[in-house]
Amino acid sequence: MSADKKRICLWSSPRNISTALMYSFAQRSDTRVVDEPLYGHYLRISGAMHPGRDEILLNMETDGSKVVSEVMFGDFEEDILFLKQMTHHLVDIDTSFLNEMINVILIRDPYQLISSFHQIIPDVTMTDVGVEKQYVLFTELVSNGQYPIVIDSGEILKSPRIVLTELCKRIGIDFQESMLTWEPGPIPEDGIWAKHWYSNVHNSSGFEKQHTSSRKLPEELTPLYEQCKLHYEELFKHSIKS
Repeated sequence: MSADKKRICLWSSPRNISTALMYSFAQRSDTRVVDEPLYGHYLRISGAMHPGRDEILLNMETDGSKVVSEVMFGDFEEDILFLKQMTHHLVDIDTSFLNEMINVILIRDPYQLISSFHQIIPDVTMTDVGVEKQYVLFTELVSNGQYPIVIDSGEILKSPRIVLTELCKRIGIDFQESMLTWEPGPIPEDGIWAKHWYSNVHNSSGFEKQHTSSRKLPEELTPLYEQCKLHYEELFKHSIKS
């Protein structure tokens, strides 16, 4: 990899603003974005029954090792490769590639996260939401001598310009004003699962808080929330503040 090329992995939990952040980076003049390249691998290994599962498995590379070598470390013309990833997709795969990536961990208040995910997949588990996996990933990266950047969706929504400017600074790139807005509707880089998950982003033109953020958490999911909250609070201590 050329010294001036940057490969960024955004490690997010689901039902976060990861797609909005991908759209934000897609507006840059120097960046190529890729939507969840390990999704097919994850579905094959986990057997998870997600909306559009069969279509995803038919249309994506499902061998995680090939995804790493051909997508994450493949050639690209732009200066920056931005890989939107779900942390829970890191299953049965050699994660040593992370040592050559700029790793950004995107967290969200698990109360909102679990409430939102529950609307699409009712039986929510810790594996589904990936919050514990985010904390484990953070600690593993730190133990390997890398200090990953942590960003919180709530902080981004409060002050997009401030948080994105600091994010870019820590990555080692200039902030571009174009990152704050985009045209409503899909983008060519959307995964084929966009029709199941991306309606809020497709109706947006920037970082906007959704009315679903205040949705009540079902009582039976309270124990999961309490577990996730412990990991979230530890990660939030390290996050960029607005």
